[in-house]
Amino acid sequence: GSDTLQVDGYGYPVNPVGLICSSFRPSDDSTIFSFLIPSNLFAIVSLRQSAEILKKVKNEHSLAAKMETLANEVEAAVNKYGIIDHPSLGRIYAFEVDGFSSHLMMDDANIPSLLALPYLGAVDVNDEVYQRTRNFVLSDKNPFFFKGTAAEGIGGPHIGRDMIWPMSIIMRAQTSSNDDEIRQCIKTLVNTHGGTGFMHESFHKNDPKKFTRHWFAWTNTLFGELIWKIYKEKPSLLQ
Repeated sequence: GSDTLQVDGYGYPVNPVGLICSSFRPSDDSTIFSFLIPSNLFAIVSLRQSAEILKKVKNEHSLAAKMETLANEVEAAVNKYGIIDHPSLGRIYAFEVDGFSSHLMMDDANIPSLLALPYLGAVDVNDEVYQRTRNFVLSDKNPFFFKGTAAEGIGGPHIGRDMIWPMSIIMRAQTSSNDDEIRQCIKTLVNTHGGTGFMHESFHKNDPKKFTRHWFAWTNTLFGELIWKIYKEKPSLLQ
């Protein structure tokens, strides 16, 4: 609405439709259109969680109400401007939009991503728009989905073409209810650490020994979280 702040000089202009601007993606790359949809969906979750803490812990209702109002405004705007009609897949989430009907169709491995939305509590994993979006981002319709002899997965412009981020393979398993898919993701992760025993930022789709960032705590932590989750829920997949 009218509260949406757009500062001149920070990226392309946007139409103030109730979404929150991001000049940068989680990868630290600049956005092209400032309304980054995964981040807006994540913000809705965080605003509502913050409102709940304010009410229950601090008995602070007026600020909580403002946060809830903002969350509702952003949610309505995402549903109106953040979902587009893909020519072959139907209604799916865009990665970035400008509120003028321009949109960027891709996903980046860094979280919040479109793939990671259920992990963040932002959408239900069985939501039809999410499932169609998932099919899009895990296919060659996504310009940053790479498939080689060593693995397939999502990367991003930060490291460039043909470099898969283990983070995306971890998120694929985290957001899957298909045992074969989960097993395949774990197998891929085990086979692509380049002989180091650690998860990296990215590795080449044909050669896991060609990787970036020997020590990448973010991905190592996410990998540990995934393995613990599977150990508790479906330990047979770790055999």
